[in-house]
Amino acid sequence: MDKYENRVMELESGIAAFETKNFAHAIKLLSPIAEEGNADAMYRMAIMLQNGLGCVADEKKAFEYMGDAALQGFPLAQHAYAFMFFEGECTEKNIEKSIEWFTKAAEQGLLGSATTLAMIYEEGKLVPQDIEKAQFWYKKAGIEQSQ
Repeated sequence: MDKYENRVMELESGIAAFETKNFAHAIKLLSPIAEEGNADAMYRMAIMLQNGLGCVADEKKAFEYMGDAALQGFPLAQHAYAFMFFEGECTEKNIEKSIEWFTKAAEQGLLGSATTLAMIYEEGKLVPQDIEKAQFWYKKAGIEQSQ
């Protein structure tokens, strides 16, 4: 087995450990892969670091990993990164950056991001209300709005 095949197996094992909530083992397997720049590993490491799952919480490193994975175009990381800005978790609240990242994730087909954008524009609390944009994003999310 070559180094690449070994890394793929470690990534798959790390993801399996994460999914079964064996976070300490997941960190051991995913940390070196995340350091190599793998978006999926960085995304999962960010979640564990943000929430102190199997490790001491490190919001700065969580934000860094999530941002790096988002910049690589990983839709789940883009959505989570948007939420960090939306909620002010691991960073300052920033609705503009939040909308930017929800949009990137929604454009890649993440229905939760499209729904969140629709609700933001429909409510009009964080940005000026824009029913047309809200309807556009609801439609993208597969939610039909009655007129």
